[in-house]
Amino acid sequence: MEVQVLFFGSITDITNVTETMVASCADTDTLISQLIQQYPTLSNKKYFIALNQKMIQTNSPLKSGDTVALMPPFSGG
Repeated sequence: MEVQVLFFGSITDITNVTETMVASCADTDTLISQLIQQYPTLSNKKYFIALNQKMIQTNSPLKSGDTVALMPPFSGG
């Protein structure tokens, strides 16, 4: 099972990539833990999580082909 992870804004300064593929993650909490192991600075960063283009605020199950996006806080203008 693979999940596509997209990074936006200042998150890309931490990861140095705009996207990656991650395997074997049952849910978003596990995915975030795995990403923090790979990019430790991510643990100090605030961000929103979207699963398949819908904002989420709680742990959610993942399935193969899902897309998860990490986005820094943003404001309107």
